[in-house]
Amino acid sequence: MQERPPEYETIRQIQTVLVLHFIEGRKQSEIAEQLNLSTSKVNRLITQGRKLGMLKIEVESPFQRLVDLESALVGGGGLSSAMVTPTMEASEKATLLQVGQAAASHLAETLRDGDVIAITGGKAVNAVVESLETDRKWDVTVVPLTGGVQGKYFTDVNHLATRLAERLGGKTMLLHAPLFAESRAQRDMLMGVSSIREVLDLARRANVALVGVGSVQPAESSYYDLHPVPEADRKMLVGTGVVGEFLAHLIRENGAVANFALNSRLVALSPHELSQCQRVIGIAAGASKVLPITAALNGGYLNSLIVDEATAEAVLKQREGKEHVA
Repeated sequence: MQERPPEYETIRQIQTVLVLHFIEGRKQSEIAEQLNLSTSKVNRLITQGRKLGMLKIEVESPFQRLVDLESALVGGGGLSSAMVTPTMEASEKATLLQVGQAAASHLAETLRDGDVIAITGGKAVNAVVESLETDRKWDVTVVPLTGGVQGKYFTDVNHLATRLAERLGGKTMLLHAPLFAESRAQRDMLMGVSSIREVLDLARRANVALVGVGSVQPAESSYYDLHPVPEADRKMLVGTGVVGEFLAHLIRENGAVANFALNSRLVALSPHELSQCQRVIGIAAGASKVLPITAALNGGYLNSLIVDEATAEAVLKQREGKEHVA
């Protein structure tokens, strides 16, 4: 037997209750007293109103432009999620700090006890670590995705892993190896050492990977802090189609790892090995990161991206332009 539609009086009563509760902000007990109804009756009318489709709630952010950019990145970049922060005009450092704060908040909101967090070095990941604040200790393990370069706090990935573990109240397993071996044979030997292999095996299965996306274009690029390269060789890299670095691997515009000797000497996971991680979060800011981010997206290395507004817009334009050319 088909259920009869509610009578006009019932609809009117439901509408009155919905207006009082959702528009005027009255409590259900106050509505019940005003309309001479029981609180349970008010609750049933609200539930009935929902089922009838009478309640439509819209949430609009004052930063709607950023929300729209996030949707566009997810829709066109093969991502499952994205966060876009305002760009701080005339201050790249402040912009990066704001991106780091957003990534730190995202990490704190999604963390679970038992998680393994794998990280790269870099200024962006350092911004996340320095911004992180939590109300409790987490039973997590932090591990590096690469070997490290001593001398600067953001290139020493063991230092960053230790700092992150301290802030979360968890523990860390360090990777006692240089980022660049002296030869491919030495690299293969180091990757086979049980203590190094154990850390990298754990990194491959990480629940969360926090990764920076690096540029090779500007002279101040962090990549050249990892491996000093003469000016002529820097121009040669760019001229041969290298657009960025990911996990310290030089990558091309299509995301492919470039066939360079430097890549064969890396003590690190390869970009493709990140596919085993549950969430790979890329963090970057600034005009110099547009091509590297685009390459990382083209390679399918990320499933989440946290960037600033100007960078997000430029990445979307870059990808849209390539689609039109194709």
